[in-house]
Amino acid sequence: MEHAILNFIDRAGLGGLFIAMLLGNIGAPIGSEVVLPTAGALAGAGHLGNIWIAIAVAVLGELVGQGIGYAIGRFGGRPLVTRFGAYVGFHHDQLDRVHAFFERWGSFAVFLCRFIPVIRGIDGIPAGIAEMDLVPFFLWTFLGSTIFCGGLMLLGSAVGHHLAQIVPLLHHYSRLLILVALIALACGCGIAVARRGRRA
Repeated sequence: MEHAILNFIDRAGLGGLFIAMLLGNIGAPIGSEVVLPTAGALAGAGHLGNIWIAIAVAVLGELVGQGIGYAIGRFGGRPLVTRFGAYVGFHHDQLDRVHAFFERWGSFAVFLCRFIPVIRGIDGIPAGIAEMDLVPFFLWTFLGSTIFCGGLMLLGSAVGHHLAQIVPLLHHYSRLLILVALIALACGCGIAVARRGRRA
């Protein structure tokens, strides 16, 4: 699946990247941790044009995909998941886990979900079912997707010809890398809050 998607992006260009990211955010089994670095390498080699435009297209694809997922959850609800969820590998137990995650973290959970494999492609549906406000939903999606897509695509652009050796490692250790990134982000937020408290 990933190989076919990468060939599609190579041939279709930015339009293919947009479609791939859109599909990956409505439940299609597209490994973003593999697709994005490769797309970054293609952009670095001139196949997708400017790297910053390619990042913007990837983020836009994620926003549109998440918007579709939100609409599915908002207007279709759990019955739609029951009827069609199996076609994209999305079942009630996954829905319940994401919903519990939202209950604990509120709208900030949308940002956190941008860094969790599999969950990042379906979190718009439970957000729609929960009727989350659109402004925080799209704001957190935009921020998380910009960091996730931008980071992986810039990495792909930087390593270039060595991507064939690096992508399998990203695929294998993606959860560990994402956990480390989240811990670093949490530490950064904690330091920022502590400094503000001292200034106050």
